[in-house]
Amino acid sequence: MKYIPATGKVFDQKEVTNAIQAARDGWWTEGRFAKKFEKEFSSYIGIKYVSLVNSGSSANLLALSALTSAVFGKRALKPGDEVITAACAFPTTVNPIVQNQCIPVFIDVDILTKNSTVEMIQKAVSKRTKAIMLAHTLGNPLPLAGIMELVKKYDLWFIEDCCDALGSQYNGKPVSAFGSVATFSFYPAHQITMGEGGAVVTNNPLIHRSVRQFRDWGRDCWCDTGYDNTCGKRFDWQLGNLPKGFDHKYIYSQIGYNVKLTDFQAAIGVAQLEKLPKFIKKRKKNFQDFYIFFKEHEKYFILPGWEKEADPCWFGFMLVVKDDAPFTRLELVKYLEEHKIGSRNLFAGNLLKHPAYLKRKDYRVAGTLHNSDLIMNNGFWIGVYPGITPKHIVYMKKVFQKFIDMHAS
Repeated sequence: MKYIPATGKVFDQKEVTNAIQAARDGWWTEGRFAKKFEKEFSSYIGIKYVSLVNSGSSANLLALSALTSAVFGKRALKPGDEVITAACAFPTTVNPIVQNQCIPVFIDVDILTKNSTVEMIQKAVSKRTKAIMLAHTLGNPLPLAGIMELVKKYDLWFIEDCCDALGSQYNGKPVSAFGSVATFSFYPAHQITMGEGGAVVTNNPLIHRSVRQFRDWGRDCWCDTGYDNTCGKRFDWQLGNLPKGFDHKYIYSQIGYNVKLTDFQAAIGVAQLEKLPKFIKKRKKNFQDFYIFFKEHEKYFILPGWEKEADPCWFGFMLVVKDDAPFTRLELVKYLEEHKIGSRNLFAGNLLKHPAYLKRKDYRVAGTLHNSDLIMNNGFWIGVYPGITPKHIVYMKKVFQKFIDMHAS
């Protein structure tokens, strides 16, 4: 048996052919494949505006940064505003809050779903709270009905990090359909890949325009790459203290970035998107096979749980070794590695334990982070991606069973 990684990409000649076509076009920045992907992805998720970027992390940065735009008036995020987020998270769900000089308010997660609960969010709300920024952990949808009630009650922005959750649904609607703005990642570990890549999606035209401004150097112009004078008045604007008629293509309304992707990446994404329904079905099947197996060993593990309204497209199969188990997480994952089975921690575990965050004072913790610590110490996940075959699953179950038998006797 070759090494079975926790994540991986699945592709065929179609992706290669598309990338070659993009190369032959000679238009190597964002181009026709990017437009095709944005249109098809918009149709798939039912969201009007899609902006492709170079990574899911950049997507998160743009999603929050866009909400700092002055066009939102009193609702615009400003330095010192609080944004509720989870301590048990991938860092780039949290970093944009810090990078925009807002205050992250860290809350815990539920030990079954690995998502923050409505009650945890409610207790974290203060007079300074302006937004919620949370991820659907491992593809498992957040308790969206309750979150949206809080969003409405307190007039909050909701940034929905769907980077692990493409294909997941809640109450029959795709994740990303609930937040003010949402993000996706197309890194090779995710449901579809462009190698690197991501997307910011929204139904709000003002957010969309702000996202594009921050994405494209901060410029005020909204022309697509390679196009000029879409507004029909390129040399008729007067903004800031610039002279009237200054080229709109080079007027900057935001302190922005350049985080666009290339058409090579988009070309690969177009081919991957065609395979997405098959990939979703395979991930769900692999997860179910593991769940049935580990249900027999529930005395040793805390198994995944999910909201009754949720239909997850799983990113991985999460296990938390119980404190009274006759083995530790570390012993088990080392054994798996020795037997060519890859595993991963749940990202940062408790983010506040990491060197980058230890000395920071610009955050608040609401409640305890008990479950985040438990997941950090005892949790790990294994892969369910479409490259894991029935043969792999049979082998993986045998390895787990042998390890359990060795320690249970």
